[in-house]
Amino acid sequence: MLLEQFGGANGELAAAMQYSVQGLNCDDPDRKDLLMDIGTEELSHLEVVGTLARLHLKPTKADRDAAHADPLIAIAGGGGVSLFNSMGNPWTADYLKITGELDVDLRSNIAAEARAKIVYERLIDFTDDRGTIDALQFLMTREITHMKAFTIALESMGKPMFSIGRIPPTPELARQYFNDSTGVGDRGEPDVRAPWNQGDGWEFVEAPAFQELQSELAGTRTIAEGNGDGAASSHKRVNPGKAGVKK
Repeated sequence: MLLEQFGGANGELAAAMQYSVQGLNCDDPDRKDLLMDIGTEELSHLEVVGTLARLHLKPTKADRDAAHADPLIAIAGGGGVSLFNSMGNPWTADYLKITGELDVDLRSNIAAEARAKIVYERLIDFTDDRGTIDALQFLMTREITHMKAFTIALESMGKPMFSIGRIPPTPELARQYFNDSTGVGDRGEPDVRAPWNQGDGWEFVEAPAFQELQSELAGTRTIAEGNGDGAASSHKRVNPGKAGVKK
């Protein structure tokens, strides 16, 4: 399980590499210092996780049952850690979120710290070893520290919350919420009106696919049959029982 924070998507190596490479790409000297500082700290966290894993893996060097339970560790790794996640998948640079756009990268980092915090919570839940819990609690808490630092760095840039990049969005489209739900029960989930789709400038739009489905279910939709030249020669009703749209 500890390997998830050693060589996993939300682990310490991924964080160290992500922040360090972002720092190398950063033209802002102040925030570059932040990224490089935290990236370096994440490498020390990798050492903590690796040491914890080694302490727990000692039995696999001599215990046949323990080795049988996890040959990836006991046979391939000799009772040691390697850059794999908890499922045995090798670490990959695909884990890294690097755009070269500082505010976008900072948002990715805030999310990465949140995901790592949750992983540490789950690891704590699966052990009753006091020393391990203390170490994991420390690592989990530092995720919150980093999240705070990244959040303040983002806010200090003074950019509007939804201002991404240089090209502004199309104003009317940015205000539209498309309702793509299809009803209730076996037709889909119920529609909900909430702060994320009403008030504060939102325009609630019934999506075209939804409108078409509603007319089918009501038995009012007709299909024009072409006669080859684009003109409609006759109409027929759609069988509502054959209509099906998933959310």
